[in-house]
Amino acid sequence: MITQTLVTLPAVSETQRSAILSAPRTADAHRRILANIEAMNAVQVGGKAQSAHLPSEFTVAAWNVERCLFPEETAAHLGKVAPDIVLLSEVDHGMARTAQRHTTEAMADALGMAYAFGVEFHELDLGGPTERKFCTDDFNSLGWHGNAILSSVPFERTVLVRLDDHGHWFAADAGASDPDQPRIGGRNAIAAIVPGASGPVCVVSTHLESNANAIHRHQQFERLLQVIDDFAPNLPVIVGGDLNTGNHLPPDFDWRRETLFELAEAHGYSWSFTAQGNTTRPSLITPHPDRVMKLDWLAGRGLECHGTGILPSIADDGTPLSDHDCVWCRAG
Repeated sequence: MITQTLVTLPAVSETQRSAILSAPRTADAHRRILANIEAMNAVQVGGKAQSAHLPSEFTVAAWNVERCLFPEETAAHLGKVAPDIVLLSEVDHGMARTAQRHTTEAMADALGMAYAFGVEFHELDLGGPTERKFCTDDFNSLGWHGNAILSSVPFERTVLVRLDDHGHWFAADAGASDPDQPRIGGRNAIAAIVPGASGPVCVVSTHLESNANAIHRHQQFERLLQVIDDFAPNLPVIVGGDLNTGNHLPPDFDWRRETLFELAEAHGYSWSFTAQGNTTRPSLITPHPDRVMKLDWLAGRGLECHGTGILPSIADDGTPLSDHDCVWCRAG
């Protein structure tokens, strides 16, 4: 568990970058690199909370914003559900494809919220072909990409949980296979304890591996649930994000074949916090998906669910803000 917090994430130095580019593409080399990048071993906190504690019934939204091309528009779209907590996946910080912006900070400013951001990957290049047309430069100023929590109330404690460290997208001996996305890092989760009307609540933003099977995601989710138990023992919990359910499960890519659902239920969680329906759609970065899937989920423990929904990721002017729709619930 990584509990260090920073206000600013230091950049990867030229010396570090040279070491990364010359390192052997192995899991052991990846672990050494990862351990020596300070920004990948801390939670960045910022923004400003507007309330002292959550209301007795509060709204949580989970949304994979696909790099977050349009932070202010994305924040405005979330106003349709007025969330108290937002669990974000795939947010950029210092990437050319998103104009080198800190997209989490921009969303937090627009919504008047505090934020906690954790680096999932240090991106070594500009992204895939459909992303490059959005690049404002031919370099990334920082190259950070990760998960975040936006909160209307202050954070009491935060933790970053690395769900793997073997270099799934870097190490040849770990199966790295996508030349368009060379990167350091791995899937992670950010957990935070925030003040509720009746006591503290733990909220968790996570992103499980897409380029893997159900066994791998089960192992990642099991690790996450164990860390939550250690970090927030006996507290009510909401965990949400892009769980990539059904990926690499041919021929039908059916989310019901994942074993992580029963795993969570055995730990006292309920999936009733997730609305029925698929959550993917065509977008500017992913214009022609070959299948529609249900990837995005919310689960709760020690809380009652008072409503669920799916917010389509199409802005009022017709712009697709992401290839994922936003899932939300009302809990208390």
